[in-house]
Amino acid sequence: MINADNLTKSFGATVLFENASFKFNRRERVGLVGRNGHGKTTLFRIIAGLDAPDSGKISIPKNYRIGYVRQTIAFTEKTVVAEGRKGLPIDDESQYWKVDKILAGLGFSDDDLRRNPAELSGGFQVRLNLTKELLAEPDMLLLDEPTNYLDITSIRWIKQFLITWPHEVFIITHDRGFMDGIVTHVMGIHRRRVRKITGDTEKYYMQIALEEEIHEKTRTNEEKRRREIEEFVTRFRAKARLAGMVQSRIKTLSKLEKRDKLEKIKSLDFSFRNKPFAGKILGTVTGLTYGYEADKPLIPSVNLTIAPKDRICVIGRNGAGKTTFLKLLGGILTPNAGSATYHPEASIGYFEQTNVSSLDNSRTIEEEILYSSPDIDRQIARNICGAMMFEGDAALKKIGVLSGGEKSRVMLGKLLCQPINLLILDEPSNHFDMESCDALLAAIDDFDGAVIMVTHNELFLHAIAERLIVFQNHEVSVFEGDYQRFLDMDGWGDGVLDISVSAHPADAGGKLAKINKKEIRRLRSAVIRERGNALNSLEKRIGELESRIDIQERQLKDLQTQIQTASENNDGKLITRVSRQIHECQNLIDLDFAEFETLSETLESRRLPFDQRMQELDALESA
Repeated sequence: MINADNLTKSFGATVLFENASFKFNRRERVGLVGRNGHGKTTLFRIIAGLDAPDSGKISIPKNYRIGYVRQTIAFTEKTVVAEGRKGLPIDDESQYWKVDKILAGLGFSDDDLRRNPAELSGGFQVRLNLTKELLAEPDMLLLDEPTNYLDITSIRWIKQFLITWPHEVFIITHDRGFMDGIVTHVMGIHRRRVRKITGDTEKYYMQIALEEEIHEKTRTNEEKRRREIEEFVTRFRAKARLAGMVQSRIKTLSKLEKRDKLEKIKSLDFSFRNKPFAGKILGTVTGLTYGYEADKPLIPSVNLTIAPKDRICVIGRNGAGKTTFLKLLGGILTPNAGSATYHPEASIGYFEQTNVSSLDNSRTIEEEILYSSPDIDRQIARNICGAMMFEGDAALKKIGVLSGGEKSRVMLGKLLCQPINLLILDEPSNHFDMESCDALLAAIDDFDGAVIMVTHNELFLHAIAERLIVFQNHEVSVFEGDYQRFLDMDGWGDGVLDISVSAHPADAGGKLAKINKKEIRRLRSAVIRERGNALNSLEKRIGELESRIDIQERQLKDLQTQIQTASENNDGKLITRVSRQIHECQNLIDLDFAEFETLSETLESRRLPFDQRMQELDALESA
């Protein structure tokens, strides 16, 4: 257990948090939320012992180990696998399979294991740091934006890993869906106060909103009461016979608490400029191919039609070619074959994180916005700066002094200057805090044109995607359906993830044998819950298909009766019409049967690991 007592931390005149008291209990998974710059990483560093509070103290039990996944890189070994093995505790030094298991889960291929860590991209270097901390199995794991640089399959893996982590977890992430799927508690830094609640981010923000509403109503009522008392005292101070009442009012006035009006907190608040489009097809992608090796193209032939209000999300592992695909759509790269052509009235807005290098470091934010479009005047530029949270003198900051997140907001602001009807976004939520991600999601949802977006944020995918472009198994395919349907069809093929670090086949029995019956019941409940999460939507879809097939077969029987009657009556027109209906009905039945068979096989394969785990637990309980 960790106890924090009256922590206060400032930088210059800025107070990040004050008199913060909280504690972490055994096996709690706590998500830390708060706006960028409000002290989340500083609080992490204090808990890790890398920084000290201005006042207050942290009490940590003796021999309690804290693992902090740093963004800084310092590798000494010549291969990835050798560097990963450095994370193994002394008593587990020979358990190399654990290293391979976690590296594979985080997206390292067999070839990657033999590479020098210095050759890896920044994202994979951070993953290697994460691997070493996970292997050390600390009592508390501190994760600062662990989903940065991870692709969607790795994010899903680490999410399941953390859910079963047997110790404490303290996590910062802008991905609300990822956080809510993991945490047991949410801690927030808000208006220099730190508070911790049981539940998810929705419950936390609802509680904050309720408290602030109560504060403002109470403040307004108290201000009204104060004015009434002051008026009474001023009016009747000279009346001798009312002296007692006046003195009583003065005492009441002195006891009234003075509540400050809550300072307005800056938030992203914007919308994209829509250029009207009256056509039916905005763009067409035909045979689009790109790659450096003719026999192994990075992007094989892709065909796609873009409608005026499409919501298309591009998904897949890192390095599969998603960003390259967007550059081809945006005309930044030239394909080896095929083309992406657009209607003459199409107007494209393109956003990519690496485009921050195109900003002029010598310009101010206002100037960068002002020069982005000829129809933007200084007042409009200032308005856009304000919408991007650069109000007043903040708009006069030089680009060169901005953080990565601030530069991303400038790039977004430049995009707002253009009237567009096709929005191409490459991981737009990176570097944004949770509130800014919410604002971005709302702006995309409200945009009246088409959207094509690369994202690993599953909350965005569930909220936005109506079609998917899937980069998987060295192929690119178009999936006609939303993200949940993609998952229901076993889209990532991950089924039930084998995530326990200690779940080696050779010692699984020995591990389980030491678990008492209370723990077995808890594990059984966890398996049932996991099984429900993994299978419910699949079982629901199979049930829907069974009902549809049953209805369609009854319809087919009725049609066959009709055609028999029509034949007996020699009614040629009716025979033709009913024959066509029979053909259509039979096609629908065949399609539904094909999907039913595929989903049934998937269900059985995904159910099997749960059944095996339940059988093991039953055997242990009866032993």
